Amino acid sequence: MVEGESFLTENYKDNLCRMKKVFQDCSDVIFRELKLNMDKPVAATIIYLDGLVDRVTLNNHILHSIMKIKKENYSDELTPIERLKRLKNLDLFVGEVKEERDMYKLINGVLSGEVILLLEKCDLALIINSRGWEARNVQEPEAESIIRGSREGFVETLRFNTALIRRRIKDPNLKLKMVQLGKKTNTDVAIMYIQGIAKDELIEEVEKRLKTVNIDGVFESGHLEEFIEDNIYSPFPQIIITERPDRVAGNLLEGKVAIIVDGTPQVTIVPGVFIQFYQSPEDYYERAIFGSALRIVRLVSFLTAMTATSLYVALVAFHPYLIPSDIILSVAKSRVGVPFPTIMEAIFMESIIELIREASIRLPGSIGQIIGIVGALVIGQSAVQAKLASPILIIIVAISSISAYIVPQFSTSYSIRFMRFPMIFAAGTFGAFGIAMVWIWLLIHLCTLESFGEPYLAGAAPFRWNDVKDLILRLPLWMMKTRSSTPEPEDVDRMTGQKGDREDE
Repeated sequence: MVEGESFLTENYKDNLCRMKKVFQDCSDVIFRELKLNMDKPVAATIIYLDGLVDRVTLNNHILHSIMKIKKENYSDELTPIERLKRLKNLDLFVGEVKEERDMYKLINGVLSGEVILLLEKCDLALIINSRGWEARNVQEPEAESIIRGSREGFVETLRFNTALIRRRIKDPNLKLKMVQLGKKTNTDVAIMYIQGIAKDELIEEVEKRLKTVNIDGVFESGHLEEFIEDNIYSPFPQIIITERPDRVAGNLLEGKVAIIVDGTPQVTIVPGVFIQFYQSPEDYYERAIFGSALRIVRLVSFLTAMTATSLYVALVAFHPYLIPSDIILSVAKSRVGVPFPTIMEAIFMESIIELIREASIRLPGSIGQIIGIVGALVIGQSAVQAKLASPILIIIVAISSISAYIVPQFSTSYSIRFMRFPMIFAAGTFGAFGIAMVWIWLLIHLCTLESFGEPYLAGAAPFRWNDVKDLILRLPLWMMKTRSSTPEPEDVDRMTGQKGDREDE
């Protein structure tokens, strides 16, 4: 059934039969037929989905209320619609009640956990908000844990998640628009932004791209990413994914837009540029000097994870004369008896590390950690003893693997892990020239990437002086008087007064 295709009529039995036909063989959809004591007994039916409604609201605030209505409030002069409106305004003690006659919206309301009230001889129905189901408690996100800062993380319930954001931004300009995506799932999706800060063009672009999503089901924010990303074939993510409400709130204050999907704790933030994937909320909670140092460490770890193994392969296979004599003798001694060329040895060990990593993720928490640590130690030691790999390479691969996980965004580690293999192949085939060619290709690719109209290397390419204060270094908060230029906010001023201006001190 399509929205606006079919409407209720004044034939109560026909309306009821149509609803029962739609929910035929749905034993969890309950039809509770009643007689309301108005000016005369009036037939009514409430329809709800067992398991998605709050029992307390249903029994105490809906059923109890309508069964105890006062007869004197309903004269025989009232039309059926007037009776329904009076019932809504006088006798229903529920926060949100809507009037609706579109069958599609009524059916969707039942499937979303609402209670529907049909009344005799009335072509209008009530949608009563009574949603309530078991939900996971708010916990700290495992993938984004920090030492200092909030321990709250998003859950799978959309309204809980929007409330967590509103707790942090108590501003009526924080707007929320709802859309439903998925032809079969009708998943609720919220678009949040701050009016007056976020650009109208960005908001319109987000809404436009979401309208292109035309699939049967949306269960996770990842289902939307491939529809709304600028370049889905790029190994680098162009959308920020987070489970932290404080991170979403901070990005909203910068003029970005958040997309929240019901059923997942992963919230999407657009646009997302390269440097932001190496920034953490903790950078702003610690002193500026420590926050800046941590960012530098993360960027160095990115370079290490990308090139450490490939650089070893290039030096050993093509440029041994660049290695100091003492070190090259040690490397040569460690490779005695290894039957594989350096490139095969490196790819073999990197593949083993990836297998261990995937196995440790899929196994239960404590067992996965044990498998990851013990597996790496045992396999590494066995590979050395069996002369399948040199000890120095195992150390370098371990450092490279650890460096890939220093980034705050877990999705970014996938791109680093993926790009290591072509880097190793290029190093083993062309030496340092191959590494240089891959890096040139990467830089060209990154320069051509965009995220919702923003250059992926914004702040650096094109260079924006206004972004220097929060790019690689994080200057003290009292020096950040204006917002970042990515995206260009409507209101650039973060500090409106001169209080806190310490430049003259």
